[in-house]
Amino acid sequence: MIISKEGVNVVSILGNDYSIKAPEGQEQALADAVIMLKSALAETKRNYPTLIGDRLLVLAALNLCSKQVELKQRHAEELERCQQQVSATVEVISKAIGQV
Repeated sequence: MIISKEGVNVVSILGNDYSIKAPEGQEQALADAVIMLKSALAETKRNYPTLIGDRLLVLAALNLCSKQVELKQRHAEELERCQQQVSATVEVISKAIGQV
């Protein structure tokens, strides 16, 4: 990734250059996203060596989205579990305070 004077990042993906301007302070997030996408493309290419161009890009993007959906679901489940624990703790504390 190349950063120009104007804060525009030039990203090369599958041989094509894309000029992307990241919001101030988000340059590292963009760099991390580029690394993640390139890694996903390489993994997808290993698994499907005959895919090229847009088809490779779309399958890699779908794989990333699938992982994101799974992480979002696990996060929601974990959040629910934590909320149940907090509620149970509050209930125990409320009962203890009521006994004093």
